[in-house]
Amino acid sequence: MLPVQAPASDGGLADWATDLMATFGAPGAGLIVALENVFPPIPSEIVLPLAGFAAGRGEFSVWAAILWTTAGSVVGAFALYLVGMLCSEGWVRRTIARMPLVSEDDVRKAESWFDRHGRASVFWGRMIPGVRSFVSIPAGQRRMPWWEFTLFTTLGSLVWNSVFVGGGYALGSRWQLVEQYAGVFQTVVLTLLVALVGWMLVKRYRRHRAVRRMEAPTQVLQPDDRS
Repeated sequence: MLPVQAPASDGGLADWATDLMATFGAPGAGLIVALENVFPPIPSEIVLPLAGFAAGRGEFSVWAAILWTTAGSVVGAFALYLVGMLCSEGWVRRTIARMPLVSEDDVRKAESWFDRHGRASVFWGRMIPGVRSFVSIPAGQRRMPWWEFTLFTTLGSLVWNSVFVGGGYALGSRWQLVEQYAGVFQTVVLTLLVALVGWMLVKRYRRHRAVRRMEAPTQVLQPDDRS
């Protein structure tokens, strides 16, 4: 079995991820993704394609890479879900503001996203930068049922991880190209989400109009008084 050797990349992060995956295999990839959910400065757009590249070299199967990275996503997301449930909003924002490359606005953005899109935001949010990690916090603050949170997190993470791990697996030594096209995939996701929200609003409006027509009083015509 060949050891993972990452092509030239952004240096330390890829080397660190490579060492973990070389030592622990697919569970190492899952550990990195779990940390990425808790510490967003670790970009999954690099880690996931690198896991696919490692799978292509025979370190582990691509299915193991997808399974373990998805498990890592759920574990990391659930940790932030518990933070949102157990800690005050002020403490959460102050703590996150101390993290490098992260601000309180990231939490506010995730809260606004959750309030606008409800439970679906947990699924779609896994594919949106700036929301992917922090959407777990308002889900915990709003006491979203844990089983729903786990289900939507698993499904959303499975889609995201499969695309990026599969891309790294297919591209091999050119795995870095996946990161370059991440914005395209995210744009597609946002477009689908906007279309879905628009369709739901139109459907709700039509249902509202139908109810109003049914509730409108029927005018009773009286015969003309010809006397």
